[in-house]
Formats: sequence, structure tokens, C-alpha cells
Amino acid sequence: MTNGWIDIKNTDMMLIMGGNPAENHPCGFKWAIEAKRERNAKLIVVDPRFTRTASTADLFLQIRAGSDIAFLGGLIRYALENNRIAKDYLLNYTNAAFLIQEGFKLPEDGLYSGFDEATKSYDRATWNYQQGGDASGKTAAGDPPAAATPPLLPPNVAYDLMLQHPRCVLQLLKKHYSRYTPEMVERITGIPKDQFLKAADFFTSIRKDGDTKKVATIIYAVGWTQHTFGTQIIRTAAMLQLLMGNVGRAGGGVNALRGHSNIQGATDMAGIFDNLPGYLKVPVPADGDLSAYLKRITPTSSKPGPWDSFNYWSNTPKFAVSFLKAMYGDAATKQNDFAFHYLPKIDRNYSWVEIWDSMYRGAVKGMFAFGMNGVMIGPDQQKNIAALKKADWLVVGEIYPDETSEFWRAPGITADEMKTINTTVYRLPCAGFAEKDGSMTNSARWLQWKNAAVPPPGDARLDQDIVAQIFLHVRELYRKEGGKFPDPILRLTWPYVDAEHPALSDLAKEINGKAVSDVTDPATKQIIKTGQQLPGFAFLRDDGSTSCGNWIYSGSWTEAGPQLMRRGTEDPSGLGIYPNWAWSWPANRRVLYNRASCDPSGKPWDPDRRQIWWNEEAQRWVGNDVPDFKPDSNPKDHMGPFIMNPEGVGRIFGPLTAFADGPFPEYYEPIESPIANPLHPNQSNNPVVKKFNTPLDKYGTPEQGFTVVCTTYRLTEQYHYWTKNNPVNVQLIPEPFVEIPVELADEMGIRGAEKIKVTSARGTYIAKAFVTRRIKPMTIDGKKVYQIGLPIHQGFRGIKEDAEKDARTPANLLTPTVYDPNAYTPEFKGFLVKVEKA
Repeated sequence: MTNGWIDIKNTDMMLIMGGNPAENHPCGFKWAIEAKRERNAKLIVVDPRFTRTASTADLFLQIRAGSDIAFLGGLIRYALENNRIAKDYLLNYTNAAFLIQEGFKLPEDGLYSGFDEATKSYDRATWNYQQGGDASGKTAAGDPPAAATPPLLPPNVAYDLMLQHPRCVLQLLKKHYSRYTPEMVERITGIPKDQFLKAADFFTSIRKDGDTKKVATIIYAVGWTQHTFGTQIIRTAAMLQLLMGNVGRAGGGVNALRGHSNIQGATDMAGIFDNLPGYLKVPVPADGDLSAYLKRITPTSSKPGPWDSFNYWSNTPKFAVSFLKAMYGDAATKQNDFAFHYLPKIDRNYSWVEIWDSMYRGAVKGMFAFGMNGVMIGPDQQKNIAALKKADWLVVGEIYPDETSEFWRAPGITADEMKTINTTVYRLPCAGFAEKDGSMTNSARWLQWKNAAVPPPGDARLDQDIVAQIFLHVRELYRKEGGKFPDPILRLTWPYVDAEHPALSDLAKEINGKAVSDVTDPATKQIIKTGQQLPGFAFLRDDGSTSCGNWIYSGSWTEAGPQLMRRGTEDPSGLGIYPNWAWSWPANRRVLYNRASCDPSGKPWDPDRRQIWWNEEAQRWVGNDVPDFKPDSNPKDHMGPFIMNPEGVGRIFGPLTAFADGPFPEYYEPIESPIANPLHPNQSNNPVVKKFNTPLDKYGTPEQGFTVVCTTYRLTEQYHYWTKNNPVNVQLIPEPFVEIPVELADEMGIRGAEKIKVTSARGTYIAKAFVTRRIKPMTIDGKKVYQIGLPIHQGFRGIKEDAEKDARTPANLLTPTVYDPNAYTPEFKGFLVKVEKA
């Protein structure tokens, strides 16, 4: 989230798409209801189903699953054509005025400039800013940049403050989305033109007549991420919010609702293969030494000459070296590049789907699965199980027997086949969330410490104990037997009081960081003595004098104690900031980019919702929140508020390597679609999406009889795949079902509670029909199209309460093995099936 759960109460307008918080985040959804009750805020819900969230909306629109970019692109077009934008914000706080290079081509035919058909990838050299100066009122500007390998952002960007140059970002944006007419939106999404226009007028009404006080928020969840273009859906929303001046403001932003209590924390701590903690990039083989690595991953400012950019990622060397010191301690010295060569270097894509594909092909021989039910959560369950059959070993740490640890007992596997499966499975009983302490980081970026309620039962162990003891045994084997490269294991720092049972409080302190030698703040002259906890990431150094496991968490456990344990309920601003409750990264800041809550002169756009402001007398930024900005940067310096971008401004155009599939989001059909893309039928799908080619990787088409759009969703009564082991939850939802429209049921002669068979190109799912009016047939590009909904929770592991009621087939038996080329999330939404009586 750019903002936070409580901040939703400050909004005037909400757009909820790709999420159903009333059912999936019921505690957080109360803040949306409070905004409606206390501020008369309006709510628009756009969803394939009429959900419980939709039942509270002022306006509900049913949309075809996966067509969100067409809808959002239409909103951008409407906002631009009707001047429902924040002009001063757009000009000063985004790259709307930046000029793009000659040779850049928009995707009228479905392809941007630079596409290579052979590799299914882009040469993104033309996706760059033009070098030069002020081009206001001119038709051309600057000299073309000299060739660079790889291309770099130019330090002095050409710009047009009149926003009229044909190659300025704003004009390219207008041209790009000019095709997203209300008629086109209707053809793609199924939303009637008049309903779309009503929604567009409603959402953009906060900028009617030049109003800059009101603010809107966009709220989403995995209904946006689980597509082959999920990242670009979110990008489109962010661009719309930048156009309307809603980012950085109380009640605004783009707010992701995370699906677990600590998904945000897992991401922060490098749950993604190409990240290190704090979103540092993992080294690649071309990084010959630390210097080369830091040069590659540290951005340099790229902005118009008269403007200023804080470019906070320029501090990457401090973050990276401090991380290396946290990893390798005394073994990380300046003389050995701070043990940089101990870090693994990624030479390929190691994302989720790729790992399972590699296991299926025999390259991955074993897997540790802790709190991760891979058979249930990856796409195409048959392929996942086939992959595990080929593994040598599997270690599962869980609180219940799950489908992954018992993959060999999946439906359809005979007793004779079981004898041929040679995978050794080690099932380790772990502690549940209530049986261990530690911190969790929620959607709002709050680190909150929790205590253990009860000890683990029986032989169950704490997760960190299991991991620690495995590591210590492996280290001892390396010590005795050597190996090709034992140093990263033997020299890994392990500074815990009880090596076999590390206290999570020790880990939290290590992640926060400490002074390895005395460190002095040159501005305040504050000295942090050797061994003391750091007050925050501003003290990190690149000379080896500081150690920090994750720079964005620095400040969470200081010499003053564990900030993440705080429970202060003071809220002097009334904005729900609660600065003394827990700790929010970064620097206990509650709203990111909050400099954008003020106009260019430093005055809040809305004086009634003041977050921060420029204090002329003190010559500093002050406020109710922690300023997300250089504290002494005078507004006259024109420093951009988006300090993590090298430009200092928000990116409407994503240059160079920012995105694999385009600097502006373009609408593409899901991999399986009932129609060809009306924008460019010859390039219907995302051109850089990889289709796998094993015998189990199958993709359906309407010509094969797959004409119904299927989307997956979650239920309030179940929590993913755990609670089917709990009798109370099973009694609430005792068996699986498939939600189908009344019209489809009538057409096929199906009555409610009758069993139906849902088939995709990959498998068949049998469950009872839940016949409702919450999903209606839609007209998509002139064709009648049905959609159905499939809850994800049931599997082939469960308890006696659901015996004989469940076909034991997980929902992901149906889903395709494809993923988003930016975030690598599989496409669980919007695939094709056929529906029959069972």
C-alpha cells in the first residue's frame, strides 16, 4: 500500500477492482465503510461477480475477468478528454513533460518498437527519454543520445512545460489511449457504454471544475495480480492516480490488499528470486566484482536540468555493503569486496512456475516447502504432482498433513503407481502462528510484534529452530568434507545466543542493523557507538562500519527498544496516522511520497487533511507524518516528491527496463480468451508471455469447446488451504461448489446443488452447482459469454466432516501454466472452461 488501511477513512472516492475486501479482508473493510459513513465517500465496485463488497457500492459494474486494462485505459482517456486531471501535479510531479526518443513506436498493431519475434522479447533502447533541455513550444529537441550498452537514462532530459510536443509523455499517452473509446471498452469488458460513462464521470468528478481538495483511492487484490498482464493492470491504476493527483495524499494512493498476514513482510525480506532484502537486486554472472554490481544497480539522476532529484536509491552502496556485513560479519572486508562473491548469482529465471517446470524436467532434485502448499497454490496441479514424482526428496514443514506432503496419494494414483514413486518425503511438524512470537508486516507496511499464545504441541518445533539445526548440520558437513566453494557456508555469520534455537528478537535486531564501529551523523554530530543499534537507515555506510539485514526495516528495533512493539493510541491529527502504534517502513512513515500532498510551494492541497508542509521559518518540512522527502529541500529547488525514482517524479511512462512488455500498459487478452483482441486481432495476447511446452502444458481455445470464462476466488469461511482441517470451518462450507449464472443453468437444464463437470484443457473439476444471479451473461465483442466462479479452498486432504462430499480435486487442476512477465504471478483468473452436467 502507498497509504494504509486506516487512511482509507480519509477518502472521498473509492474504486475497488480485483478485490473483495468485505469478504476477504473484513476487518480492514470497516475503514471503507467509515469513509462512506463519516465523509459521505462514494464507492465504485467493478468485479466479475456481484460480491458482498459490491452490495455496499454506490455503483457496481460487472466486468469480464481479465479485461481491467481496457476499463482503466478508458478512464484515463475520459479524464484527459474532460480535463478531470490535476494539471499542476501532473506537470511538476510526473514525467508528463519529458520527451521520448525518436524511433519509439506505440503498439497500434499490438507491438511496441523493438520487438524480436525470435526471442519473444523487446530491445527497449527506444523506450527512453530524449537528451536535451527545454523544448517548450518546439517540435524537436536536443541531440539524440550517444549509443550506450546497455542504454542508460540521460542525465539531462528534454522537456516541454507546455505539454504540447508530440513526443512528450502526455501527448503520447493521449495518443495511446485514444483508442480506448467507450465503445471499445464495451466490446472488450462487456460493460455497456452508458454504464462505463457513468462510472468514468463519477470517479473523475473529484477533479470537476479544477477541484484539487478532494481525493480518491484505488483498492485491489489478487484479482489484478493473477494475470499475464497483472503488473500492467496495477500500472494503469497508478497512472490514473498520477493524472488525477491522488498519490501521496491522505485518502489517496494505490492500495494493495495482501492475502496473508505477512505477505508484505515476505516480499520485503526477499521472497522473490531476483531480490535481496529491501528490494536490492540479486547479482548476475556479469557482475564481476562489487564495483560492477553496484554500478549496475545504483541509478543516477535523470531529470530536466532546472529540476532537482533526491534519487534515494543512489544510496544503494550503503544498503548493499551493510547487508553484506550482516550476512558475513568479520569475513566481509574491504579487501575481499565485503564478501560480495559469496552471494549467489542468478543466471536465469528462478520464479515459481520455472522452478516447478525445472523439477518436472528433472533439473531440480529436491525442495524445502515450509508453510507453502505447492501442489495447491501453483498452476496446473497435475504438472506439480508429476514434478514431485521426479524429485529425489521433499521436506515439508507444516502444522497439518497437506496435499504437497501427500502428493503421492492424490486422486487417480493407484497403489501400484505409488510403489514406483521414489521421492523421499520428510514431513516436519512445525509451530502454528499462535505458537511462536515474531513480527508480521501487514498491507500498510506496519511491522507489529506478537507474542506466542501457547507452546507448540508434541514434537512440533519452531520454524527457525528447524532451519537453524539443518544449517548447522550442513555447515558441519562442509567443515569436515569441504566442497567446491564452502566459504559462503562456513563464513556465514551466526551471532545468536543459542545457535540451535535463535530468538526472533535477535533476528529482528540484526535486521534493523548496528554500528560495527563508531558512526557519526555529520549534520547532527550524533555518534552511534560500536555495537549499538542504528536509529535508522540514514546512518548506513558503504565502508563496512555498519551492518543491516534490511535497510527499509532499519529503525524498527533501536537503542530505545523494539519500536514494532509499541501500542500507543494517540492520533493528534485525526487522520489515523497513530505514529506511536507499531512501526511502519520506511522510517515510520505512514503515507509514501507525502511531499505530493502539497502544491509546488509547499502548501497542502487540502488544509483540512494536512500531512506535511514546508515551514518557512524553520526551513524544513514538518507535519503529522514523517516527511518522505529531503527535510531541508526548499520548494524553490523543485525537488520531485517521488524520491525513489531517479527522475524524482512519478512515472507515467516507464522507461527502459522498468517493464518487460511496454512503457505504457496495453490491453491484451488472457492466454485463453473467448475472442480475439479487438484492438489488434493479430496480436491478441501479451507478446512476451512464455508458453511452456511439456506434454502437460495445454491451452484451450473456443474452437475446442472452451467458451466459458472461469475465475477463482476465496471465501470468508475458509482461510486458503488450512482451515479445511478445522471442523468449524468445514461445517460452514462442507463441500466445494461452482458458482454459475441462472441463465447458463437454465440453458443447460441444471438445478442448484446438482453436480456439474467443469473442464479446461488441463483437467476436470466436479462439484455442486451454486446457481446465482450474482454473475450475469455478458456481450463481449458481439458474442454472448458466460462467466463462472470457482472457490479455491478444497483439495484432497481434509477431515472426516467433509468425507464423501468432496471430489478431492483442487481448483488449480484447471488453471494454465503461464505467468506475468514482470512479477511472474500465474494467471489464475480469466481462463477458459466448458460446463456440463456431471
